[in-house]
Amino acid sequence: MPAPRTLLLTGAAGGLGTLMRGLLPAYGYELRLFDMTPIEGEPGAITADLADRDALREAVRGVDAIVHLAGISLEASFEKILRANIEGTYNLYEAARAEGVRRVVFASSNHAVGFTPRPREDTPVGTAGLIPVDTPHRPDTYYGLSKCFGEDLAQLYWDQHGIETVSVRIGSCFMEPTTVRMLSVRLSPGDGARLFHAALTAQDVGHTVVYGSSANTRLWWDLSTARALGFEPQDDSEQFAEKLVAEQGELDPANRDHAYLGGQFVTNPPRWPH
Repeated sequence: MPAPRTLLLTGAAGGLGTLMRGLLPAYGYELRLFDMTPIEGEPGAITADLADRDALREAVRGVDAIVHLAGISLEASFEKILRANIEGTYNLYEAARAEGVRRVVFASSNHAVGFTPRPREDTPVGTAGLIPVDTPHRPDTYYGLSKCFGEDLAQLYWDQHGIETVSVRIGSCFMEPTTVRMLSVRLSPGDGARLFHAALTAQDVGHTVVYGSSANTRLWWDLSTARALGFEPQDDSEQFAEKLVAEQGELDPANRDHAYLGGQFVTNPPRWPH
């Protein structure tokens, strides 16, 4: 696919959106920003809710591709998740269909498969012991359930309307990991931009699901579908391991928070504060 020129970046005021606002322009993209929260220093940003179909269609009009990061990123009531993540993502795809946008990068999540048992510590990188992309959906929360819906919606819009999507099951994208679990699932911001760029420019993706993390020494999942897009991760969270393990200890398989891919989300998920 020729490199898109203009991207709609939804959720541009959020944590991941803020990181990508700073990193994606280096790949030659012109960003059109969309968020329900005003973005300081960005007077051209579109301030609207995903429920506002007219504003969303106007935001989509004329862009080459969409990076969809908007929505609730923690657990919340089903009603809130339904409005923001399920109906909101549907509204986005309908706007893309109506305006002829053919490529979406959808921020899915590892929480779509959060009740999948994590690999053992002795599973070497590159073996069949890593969690495959085709592992069945096992959401750990209403939030995770909404990401299952988003992936299935992307498949429907590819099959029915020819809109291509790369669904990225993001681990944790922060400057530094804050828990031992994140040593396995962290996607560095730099690798995040590299992965999104690969997802935007790869040929013939149809609907492709990939795991989103760096090439971590303690990697839990298979990155082969991400690498097939042209993604070459350059970072590894192991540089932070000594400090975090000294503070928190190694993961304990007898602890449900540690036994499953979703971590704390399977027992006591952090709640959306709004």
